[in-house]
Amino acid sequence: RRPVAETKKANYRGASIDIGTMNLVSARRTSKGVETRRIRDAFLDLDPGAEKMLKLSGVSYVQRGDELLILGDAALDMANVFGRPIRRPLSAGLLAAGEIDALEVLGLLVKNVLGDPVEPGEACYFSVPAAPVDSPEMDVIYHRGVLERIVSECGYTATPSNEAMAIVFAETAQDGFSGLGLSYGSGMTNCALSINTIEGMTFSVARGGDWLDAGAAKAVGSTSARMCALKEKGIDLIHPKGREEEALALYYRSLIEYSLDHITNQFQRVKGQLSLPKPIPIVISGGTSLAGGFKEFFEQVFEKKRKRFPIEVSEIRQAKDPLNAVAQGLLLQAMQEYSDD
Repeated sequence: RRPVAETKKANYRGASIDIGTMNLVSARRTSKGVETRRIRDAFLDLDPGAEKMLKLSGVSYVQRGDELLILGDAALDMANVFGRPIRRPLSAGLLAAGEIDALEVLGLLVKNVLGDPVEPGEACYFSVPAAPVDSPEMDVIYHRGVLERIVSECGYTATPSNEAMAIVFAETAQDGFSGLGLSYGSGMTNCALSINTIEGMTFSVARGGDWLDAGAAKAVGSTSARMCALKEKGIDLIHPKGREEEALALYYRSLIEYSLDHITNQFQRVKGQLSLPKPIPIVISGGTSLAGGFKEFFEQVFEKKRKRFPIEVSEIRQAKDPLNAVAQGLLLQAMQEYSDD
């Protein structure tokens, strides 16, 4: 028989990390269940003269050469103090091409939220977007390769996995892991169709929370930062108040219509290769789906397109934990690496 300690260790092997434009979320199984950790995917650089103030305030920072780097949520707070724009390693769902410090900072953020493996080479699944059908020039291959290197350098055996498929894994066990996963993120919206765990169709569109913030802001003469703050403070999409919230609601509608139209177009390309024996659920998730009334709002938009929608839908439901659903689905896949041990 296997020693008790060894069995216990085996049960808790496997880790995951969802690397998004707005947040990084890791997940791991422990004796208390699945535990997640989150850090904002942002940073701020300051000159060494700010070190005394940072120590006084208790804000953690990283010293790099002749500058200080503040990571995560604290960077947002300090950006307001210093009147500086926040910097982000990812833009529109992929590595920010114009951000020269993106790779190094992203490595620090991943290490911070993922931690050390429980054993050398522990399996870790990390999220990657599908290639955007509306922006073919966007380089998903480079993005995936760099993330794989970063996670590997943390001591893990890194495996990429589609983020929308991860939502299906996290939310459709009762449906035999069949469903249409929609991940409304900050940089992109990802879609995956799964039939009994088999990936039938995956793609993304290069529109998400950042796109609707920018569009709504331009429409009413405001700023993207204010629109983002309004969303996070709490907006009711069914009953928006004022011009700004109404603009956000209109752009939310446009984003949902845009993603549903692309599902229709993409499914027409593969329908001859797929057989859907019964209606499947649509599962909506992602940080952009946290707006108040999003599920009901999505249903209203979908009902107007249902007759022409090429997939029979059993129900529309929202992930139980939209911010963490991708990490949880990735963790299920990582844990399967040890199912035969």
